[in-house]
Amino acid sequence: MAKQPHLLVEPGDVNEIALVPGDPDRVDRIAAHCEDVEKVSENREYKVVNATYGGVPLTICSTGIGCPSAAIAIEELSKVGVETVVRVGTTGATQEYVEIGDMVIATGAAKEEGTSKRYEDAEIPAVPDYDVLTSLVDAAESNDEHVHVGPIASDDAFYAETDEYVAEWESAGILSVEMEAAAIFSIARRKGMRAGAICTADGNLVKGTQKGATEEDELPEKAKNNVGRAIELTLDAVVDLYE
Repeated sequence: MAKQPHLLVEPGDVNEIALVPGDPDRVDRIAAHCEDVEKVSENREYKVVNATYGGVPLTICSTGIGCPSAAIAIEELSKVGVETVVRVGTTGATQEYVEIGDMVIATGAAKEEGTSKRYEDAEIPAVPDYDVLTSLVDAAESNDEHVHVGPIASDDAFYAETDEYVAEWESAGILSVEMEAAAIFSIARRKGMRAGAICTADGNLVKGTQKGATEEDELPEKAKNNVGRAIELTLDAVVDLYE
C-alpha cells in the first residue's frame, strides 16, 4: 500500500492507539508527557508522532479544525492499522454551570455538521465506543478529577453559532460544542474502530465568553492546567485500553 496522501504514513508507521487533538502544537504538548518520542510525518494540518506512555506504544496525530479534515485523518489512520482513536481537544460550554477549564467527556455528539451526513443519515447517532468512554471516566474517577459526562454538539460554523443555536443546545442539555467529534465517532464506528473524546472548556457561550486569539490568551490558568490534566487522564485511559 502506498503512503496515505495527507498523513504521509503507511502500514507499520503508526501504532494501534492514536490520540487525535485538533491543534498540531498540542501533539507536542501530549508528547511531552511521553517517552521514546519520534516524529513520523508533518504535512499541512497533520502532524504525526509516535511515543510510549507507561510502556504502551501510541501515536499522536493532529486533525486540524473541523469535521472535514478530521474525517481525512480517521480514514487514513484506519487504513494503516490504527484501531482506537481518542480526541483530546477544547470545547465551548453551552451550560451555564460548565465553567471555563472544566473537562467534558462526550457520550455522543449532535451532528450540527455536514461531513458525517455524507457517510450516513443524521438520525444514526454519533456515539463513542463504550470501552473508550468507560476508560476515560474511570481515569477521571481514579484521579479524583471532576468531569462532566454527557452529550456535546459538533458544529461546522464557528462564527455562525448564534444565540438561537446556543439556546437550543442549552435547553436540550448539550454540555458543549466543538468541531470534530461527530465525524470522528461516526467514521470510526463505520471502520470498526473504537473512539472517544475528552475536551476542556475554553469558553462559555451561554455567558458570552469566547476563547482568545492565541494559546496564551486563549485559556485562563485553570483551562491551561486542565488541558494538561485532560492529556494525563487520556494517557491513563490508553494504558487501560491497551491491557
